[in-house]
Amino acid sequence: MSGKDKAGAKADVAGGKAKEAVGEAVGNERLEAEGRGDQAGGHAREAKEKAKDAVKDAFGRHH
Repeated sequence: MSGKDKAGAKADVAGGKAKEAVGEAVGNERLEAEGRGDQAGGHAREAKEKAKDAVKDAFGRHH
């Protein structure tokens, strides 16, 4: 996983958590849901990058 992709995915998760917390604090269900969606997207990006790394490791990074 490249550093840039990893940082972006982590930022999505962190931003989503913050958005969800703010939504919960002010009673905004839409904002809460948006935050959960952002987190899910970040986790999906992390999983995709980990899968790409696994394939590269399995077939060698030098090819």
